[in-house]
Amino acid sequence: MKVINPDFEILDEYFQQGRVLEQIERCGRVCYKSEDKITPESAVPFISGIIKRGHESVLEMAQIVLRVEVESETIMHKFFERIPRFCQADRIDRKRYILSGNPRSFRDLARNSRDLKLVKAVMPVLTEWLPPLFQDLTPKRGWIPQDGVNVGILSPDEINSLPLDQLIKHRTLLIHFTVNRAVTHELVRHRVASYLQESQRYCRYGEPRFGGGVSFVKPCFYKKETPEYNLWEEAMILAEKIYLRLLETGSPQAARTVLPNSCKTEIMVHATLGEWMHILRLRASRAADPSMREIMLLLLPEMELRFPDIFGPISRILSENEA
Repeated sequence: MKVINPDFEILDEYFQQGRVLEQIERCGRVCYKSEDKITPESAVPFISGIIKRGHESVLEMAQIVLRVEVESETIMHKFFERIPRFCQADRIDRKRYILSGNPRSFRDLARNSRDLKLVKAVMPVLTEWLPPLFQDLTPKRGWIPQDGVNVGILSPDEINSLPLDQLIKHRTLLIHFTVNRAVTHELVRHRVASYLQESQRYCRYGEPRFGGGVSFVKPCFYKKETPEYNLWEEAMILAEKIYLRLLETGSPQAARTVLPNSCKTEIMVHATLGEWMHILRLRASRAADPSMREIMLLLLPEMELRFPDIFGPISRILSENEA
């Protein structure tokens, strides 16, 4: 049995380097703890397999930001009637817009709204840029060129230079958390975000590749060497023992039924800066669950360091409430 502290890692280098496919693969592999299989050439076949099996939630773990110029505002009005979840638009001026969303949202547009002029203009641009994500949706005769719509892909530097109100809406951040299962149960309640979590159905924690045993997150409620901590530790040892015995004759998805909330898990969370503001305001407050608050108070200074104008006010408000 291993007892570890909660932890997190901000994985922003993929965004900064424009490595969309690699970011998606990195997130997808945390589910099966197969990060060791990542190579310079592994992203494309991994994503192709994900698409073939229909597991498109994995494709939510990246962000595409476009600049769209239209000849007629009617083009955008028709689009707004069908804009999918996780897709956002901002008007820059009379005929120019910023449009963003994850790859899955653009795939949904290609499947469900391919009659729209804007979608017909956007999809060939995305397919040329990221063929593994979109080439399977190309019509047999190809996408028909559209007059009156000009589409451009914003670079990471251009996205980071957006005005603050647009940055909050269109800039996303990917964070890899290592926490207990109770924390993830609460975290996934934040709906306007995407999640991929380590799979207890798949991972056989008794095997060396999965750690050779069960790991638990140290509870913030009990200090070491106290009677309460000793009781908690005794319960974890017993849970691991029974779990490993059940694995001898059954599957991980059956054996996991004896694992407690203290069990360590890894979860990828991908959300806009605006959603991270909401999460931190709620989950770093004194009213939050102590285990959740513990990891969020560790995260907040790092977020403030990266985006001081966005997360600095949250940090100050929380400090004032503590006083």
